[in-house]
Amino acid sequence: MSNIKEKVLEVKNLKKHFPVGRKTVLKAVDGINFHIFRGEIFGIVGESGCGKSTAGRTIIQLYEPTAGEIIFNGKKIQDQLKKKDLLKFRQEMQMIFQDPYASLNPRMNVREIITAGLTVHNIVPKNEHENYISELLEKVGLNTSHANRYPHEFSGGQRQRIGIARALSVNPKFIIADEPISALDVSIQAQVVNLMKELQVSRDLTFLFIAHDLSMVKHISDRIGVMYLGNMVEIATSEELYSNPLHPYTQALLSAIPLPNPKQERHRERIILKGDVPSPISPPSGCPFRTRCSKAMGICAEVKPEWKEIYNNHWVACHLYN
Repeated sequence: MSNIKEKVLEVKNLKKHFPVGRKTVLKAVDGINFHIFRGEIFGIVGESGCGKSTAGRTIIQLYEPTAGEIIFNGKKIQDQLKKKDLLKFRQEMQMIFQDPYASLNPRMNVREIITAGLTVHNIVPKNEHENYISELLEKVGLNTSHANRYPHEFSGGQRQRIGIARALSVNPKFIIADEPISALDVSIQAQVVNLMKELQVSRDLTFLFIAHDLSMVKHISDRIGVMYLGNMVEIATSEELYSNPLHPYTQALLSAIPLPNPKQERHRERIILKGDVPSPISPPSGCPFRTRCSKAMGICAEVKPEWKEIYNNHWVACHLYN
């Protein structure tokens, strides 16, 4: 990663709670902090239900935040939504969704799907739409003849490429990719990830890449944030996180990744987490991970650990480092 200093996105104490009963609240995201530099790929990983997709959808305002601040291009998003900046915000921040089967309108062909954004944001004159769409399709690995087809005529990988083309059509600067490969065959996943890496460089894009596959996140991300039960527990560069994981949860996740060397794989120690992930409706007191942590201490049940920078650009929330 180059020496990037400008923050394109800052998330401060972001919370998203859902009422699920008269007095019951589901704490999907419960006070996370991170920032993303312009031109980098920032990965968020964690088990299913940890709140990573909810965080992405809240940042792009598909969900309204319960609390906290989201600052995009130096301005609070909440302020941008109230002013004439809304259209610009919608153009500059786009999303690639997890399910390529559900995120495309089955009644629209590829040309109509891509043209919708061009018309709203007036990206190119109408008489240039055809050339623009052809260039976009080629950029994502499809061809011009695909423009007349409907989503049901494509494979999962091709549909995700259409989703990527739709996001790119309005010339965004920032893209949230919400588990964009989890619904795809393993053979196709690497192709889509490599395409996104190429687009990041060729179009000077910034990505928030959400996934649960740590090996894939390492391949694509400059920095990685690890989430557990609505909380951010560790953030570091990709290399640092994999070579020196600090949080017991990160250590357990990394120990589950198979090693390519069979001899090393046979002799290494796996960290098996005990119990199930607690419910976000009634999370544990203190540290959210303490009920499954082999290193839990008395203070872990009483006090939520502070978010601290232990090494340069390596942050963790754990009482072991107090």
